[in-house]
Amino acid sequence: MTSDSTPSPRSSGSFHHVALVFLLLLPTAASAQYPTAQMGEVVPRDVRETYEKGLRFLAKSQSEDGDWPGGQTGPGVTGMAVMAFLASGEDPNFGLYSANIRRGLRSMLRSQDKTTGIFGGNLGHTSMYNHGFAMLSLAEAYGTVDDSDLWSGGGANASRNQGQLSLGLSLELAVRGAVTSQKKNRFGGWRYGPDAKDADTSVSGAVMVGLLAARNAGIEVPDEAIDRGVAYFKSMTSPSGQVAYAGLGGFDDSIPRISIGALVYAISRRKDMPEFKSTLGALTTRLEQSAGGYQRYGQYYQAQALFQGDVEAWEKWNEQLIRELKEDQQDDGSFTGSFGKPCDTSLSLLAMALNFRFLPIYER
Repeated sequence: MTSDSTPSPRSSGSFHHVALVFLLLLPTAASAQYPTAQMGEVVPRDVRETYEKGLRFLAKSQSEDGDWPGGQTGPGVTGMAVMAFLASGEDPNFGLYSANIRRGLRSMLRSQDKTTGIFGGNLGHTSMYNHGFAMLSLAEAYGTVDDSDLWSGGGANASRNQGQLSLGLSLELAVRGAVTSQKKNRFGGWRYGPDAKDADTSVSGAVMVGLLAARNAGIEVPDEAIDRGVAYFKSMTSPSGQVAYAGLGGFDDSIPRISIGALVYAISRRKDMPEFKSTLGALTTRLEQSAGGYQRYGQYYQAQALFQGDVEAWEKWNEQLIRELKEDQQDDGSFTGSFGKPCDTSLSLLAMALNFRFLPIYER
């Protein structure tokens, strides 16, 4: 089926009306001006220039099929890059990078198993990472990207474009796949594959944020799924705010995991929980601490967790982040790290994207 003939039941009506009103309140693409932050401060020039340079790298390094080769690959990595474009405030339908966004979305949707709803199910230990990040990206694109002609066009792609889903239907299917996977898991979380019986907080964080973003976009997500996911994170959080990886114990000062825990509690609206307060406290007392071997991954999560929990702490940390990223950016606009240039560049840009605050997941 095509998006023209079978629209999602939630891709029209009141949700799109709200999305349209929201978009009309934003600066127009024709003005060629960068957005003003919602808290009243103009985005600094060095942020804009660093970000734009990174976007130019992503635009040039995207393949014709819509993905980003080099290092870690898969629909989740593609989704991260798509979100980086969406987060800048460019018009996703007619702006400078609209073609990159649409190619990326098509690549993601082609990779989805139409039976299980899982993205990247054949990617081994990164399968559910890919699923979580792809689901998050779809949720951020849903309602802002007009997919009425996403699959239009003939030529070499005509045959494989037939029968593809709309963004709304794909997102609903992705949610169903994540919930089905969780029901098989005795911990209430997720691990590498959709049929895994064990869980870890890194993979579970990716899937939980994807589910919460989908719910924020108007997709039905069972309360039980969110409650079980939060309960899993609660069981993995120490009174001091440290978040274990998997199994029992193993608490340490992992900035990425502490950030993931704090973010999950915050956007699931559990800021009253002691675990949220302890994880946030652990972050705000470690603002100078490095994210370790997964620097870009840690910065991506730490930016969101601090912004959701303590804006003043985020502002202090963000100044430090911008200085570091400006120094670390390569001549071609990329960033290097543990996952390859496309993935690390996307993570770095998304860590900076709190300065723009266009993505719905960045709302407080």
